[in-house]
This record gives sequence, structure tokens and C-alpha cells, in this order.
Amino acid sequence: MFTRRRFVKVASAAPLLAARSFGQGFLSTLPSHPNFIVILTDDLGFGDVGFTGSRIKTPNLDKLAAAGAQFSQFYAGNPVCSPSRAAFLTGRYPTRMGIPNVLYANDTYGLPTTETTIPEVLKPAGYVSACIGKWHLGSLHEFLPTNRGFDTFYGVPYSNDMRPLPLMHDLTVMEPDTDNDLLTQKYTNAAVQFIKANQNRPFFLYLAHNVPHVPVGASPAFKGKSDLGLYADAVEEMDWSVGQVMQALNDAGISGNTLSVFTSDNGPWFQGSAGRFRGRKGQTYEGGVREPFVAYMPGVITAGTAPAGFGSLMDLLPTLAGLANASLPKLPLDGIDIWPMMTGNQSSLEREALLYFDSWNLQCARVGPWKLHVARYNSYPWVEAPSEGRVNLPLPKPELYNIESDPEESYECGEAHPEVVKDIQGRILTALASFPAQVQTAWAATQARQTQPFSTGAVPAPQ
Repeated sequence: MFTRRRFVKVASAAPLLAARSFGQGFLSTLPSHPNFIVILTDDLGFGDVGFTGSRIKTPNLDKLAAAGAQFSQFYAGNPVCSPSRAAFLTGRYPTRMGIPNVLYANDTYGLPTTETTIPEVLKPAGYVSACIGKWHLGSLHEFLPTNRGFDTFYGVPYSNDMRPLPLMHDLTVMEPDTDNDLLTQKYTNAAVQFIKANQNRPFFLYLAHNVPHVPVGASPAFKGKSDLGLYADAVEEMDWSVGQVMQALNDAGISGNTLSVFTSDNGPWFQGSAGRFRGRKGQTYEGGVREPFVAYMPGVITAGTAPAGFGSLMDLLPTLAGLANASLPKLPLDGIDIWPMMTGNQSSLEREALLYFDSWNLQCARVGPWKLHVARYNSYPWVEAPSEGRVNLPLPKPELYNIESDPEESYECGEAHPEVVKDIQGRILTALASFPAQVQTAWAATQARQTQPFSTGAVPAPQ
């Protein structure tokens, strides 16, 4: 149960981010220090926006996609909320920092202070930063945004399915249990205020919508508007919000000096569409982790840019740091600078194997066009059916998919490419050596089970 000891006393007035003082002598806007806006939705599927084929109307996002760079292969940091957000803010796998699972309201841990966040990277370069929306990386004071590098916070500390849901301004509770239906409107107004207040200095705005996570909420102005149900209503309101934020940039005359990014933290949950992909939230199939992604910066990013390579939420920290001429964290990063792909200067980039985790458990790895499933929910990825009259099943084997020619992960092709399987398995073993003991212990347990033949004809249930 949510306890008031986590926060200071309840205030009665609505916050005005524009009125917050960030101190005198802050750097003026510098052409070499572009502004950054990252809009992150919650549980939005790859197939839930117009530019990927949805029937849901998202005209503002569609305009950004047409006028900027649209990645068809972009990955969340994890198939569930908290780990994915940790990966985004640190550029590192969440299993490296002890956030392998969703955080709950009463959890007493959060994003470790040993990790360096995007706002902490940008601050020495003169940036002011705001987190508006859902946090979900620890609800105790020491883990909240204003103690993790952000200059201001306006939003909720965790998912909207955890009640009561306090709406906060910095460390002050403004509403002890806020109206979920009105959050998109409130976040949008706060984001516009922040842009107006900071248009003459470099800024980083992290706008993290709660929609379309359940319980799905939409304001009266949007309920019933889509003719596709409440989920689509909420997505259309989120698209309206994108339009309001872009208009604020235009009004301030800083669109060309602002890199705006849109994506989601993981795939769809109970509702929504993963598009053509297999799987949903919580799964390491493509549907659980592949997300719509747009990067927009008029005059800098060429309209219609469509990189052939893939990117990840972990790539945003090194990318933004590079554009801001900011120093990278001391801890090694798992993300790479994907600016050359955003601008179309390079269609793809070489990188180490991209790893997919379920809790502490490594499930898959991607290298180039190949994705190797080595486990599924810490059990066997695939087992051949026994022949007539056989008692023991053959040993399980990993599943290999060419994720570019077969993005649905429908046709396993490991037998035709044993050299690829072997190469990725070697990369996995090399990578795992740098992970915490919990990851290595989970991996060892999975491998031990997979060397034991079965005595029945039943495939083991996920564990």
C-alpha cells in the first residue's frame, strides 16, 4: 500500500513548471547544443500508429515520420516497463544495475545512484532537464527524478495500475490519487510550459505518457472519438499531445534546433497491436520489444530517412551525449551512437550482440539479421516432437531466425546455418562474463536443465 512517508505534505495548487527557478547565469541557447525531447509511451504496440499501418488516426506522428527518420527495427530496453526505462536513461542493460523486473509502489529500491543518467550526462554541458509523466524507477525520495539528475519532475512515480496514484511536482504530492483520464492533458500542458520557459537555453525534456497502459484513460474530449474503443481514443489523444509539443517548438522558433524522438517502452499488453510481429509485452519475441520509432529535426534529418539497421533505447544516451559534446559515463555502455543512422549517413552500424532478457534470464541475442533464441521464460526454446514409439525426446536446441526476411519469427533455420548459431553462442558467452552473478547463475541453471534428456513426451512448462 502506498504510504505518505515517501513524500512531503500534499499541496493544493497545480504546478507551473515555467515558474521554477533553475538559477542565474545558465547558459544561453547554443547552436552546437541542440535541445532534446524524448516522448515515451507505455505499452504501445508497433502496429498502433498510422505510419506503421494502424487504423488508429495519428496524423501528428505520421507527419513526423514522413518528415524525419523512421526506424522499422528499433528495440525497447526490455519487454516490461521499469527495466526498459532504466536501459533508456543509462544506456546499459537493466540486468547490470539490478532492475530486471517491474518495480512496485512499495519497493524500497530503485535506479542505483551508481548509475549515470541522461540528465546527469547533459548537465555539465549546460542543459536543464525535466521529467514529465510516468517515472517507475523507484518511489522513495532518493530514487525520484529530481534526485537522479532532473531539475524538475511533474508526474506519477509508478504505473497507473498501482493505486493510489499520486501526482507530484518535484517531491511534493499535488494530488494524492489523481484522475487517470486527465493525465495526458496535464502532462501536455506541463511540457508546453517547460518549453516556453526554457526556449533560450539547451534543454532535455523526457515526456513519459502513461497511455495506453491499463487502466486505459482518455479525457472527455477524446472518449469515443476514435470509433475503435477506449484504447484507440487514448492513442489519438497521445497523438494530439505530440502535436501540441511540436507546435510549442514552432511557436518558440526552436524546431530546427531540437531533436525530437518518439517511441515506446515495450510492446502491447492486453489490447493494442504488435503489427505483423509474434508476441506481446513480457515476451522476447519481436512483438514484445520492437517499437515504432521516429527521430525528427527539420533541416538536419532528411525527410524520409529509413535506416536498414536496428537501434535500441540504450542508444539514446550516447547519441544525445555526442550531439551535446558531453562526456560519457565512466561505466561502460551497451548502447551506441546511432546519429549516423538518424541522419541517413549510414544505413546500419556494427555493434555487439543485442541481448534480450526476461528478468535475470537471457532469452535471445541478435547479430546483424540473425536472432537466436536460447531459452524461453528460462525453459527450452524448442524441442522436436518424438517419433512414433519413442520414449525420450531428443535434446533441445536453440532457434535461429533471419529477423529481416522473417520478422514474424515463423521459420526456424538453425540447421541450415550452424555457423551462425555457433558464432552467436560464442558472443553470448563472451558477453555474459561481464554481467552480475544473478545473470550468470540464471544462465548456468538454464544450461544445466537443457543438458538433461526427458523421460516423457511432454515439453516442460515455462518456469
